[in-house]
Amino acid sequence: MFSVVVKATQMAQSFVEKKLCEYDNAVDATLGNGNDTIFLSNILKKGIVYSFDIQKIAVDNFKETAGRLNISNVIAVNDGHENMDRYINKSVKAVMFNLGYLPKGDINIVTKAETTLKALKKGLNLLMTGGIITIVAYPHEEGRRERDEIFNYLKSLNPKDYAVMEIGFINRYSNSPSVIVIEKNSSSREDI
Repeated sequence: MFSVVVKATQMAQSFVEKKLCEYDNAVDATLGNGNDTIFLSNILKKGIVYSFDIQKIAVDNFKETAGRLNISNVIAVNDGHENMDRYINKSVKAVMFNLGYLPKGDINIVTKAETTLKALKKGLNLLMTGGIITIVAYPHEEGRRERDEIFNYLKSLNPKDYAVMEIGFINRYSNSPSVIVIEKNSSSREDI
């Protein structure tokens, strides 16, 4: 077992964990099975986690899990992540995306480049100074297009305002996920 080189989702969580304190607020832009939401909820004891998924089954399953685990600091929303600004009226310290499809769900329902890009822009606007966005991107057919559009957009961000990097496996299969990390350096909240 590797101790430093870990799963992409664990790597994203390790970056986010370094940024958060219990009073912060955060977004899980892709609720799915709820792993990132539970991770965020455990850190944000006095903050709020906003979680989004277009699939009602994902939201319903999470609410059931939240009841079992006594989680009360999560607002799970059955809506697309591109609409996050309709539900969040405060700054957040972290936004997490785990793109693709719902594990053990319908693989034909996937995140799409157009809506993910809108959500990313809204996440950047909600992000407070020193905040972080992580994106775990998978290279399935739509995922490649999604990643390419995200990359093209991220290249346009002012490096004085945002530090952006990608981490990926070099000696693994071509369908291995990559992690994109964005850190907000300035207090600029201009519309993106």
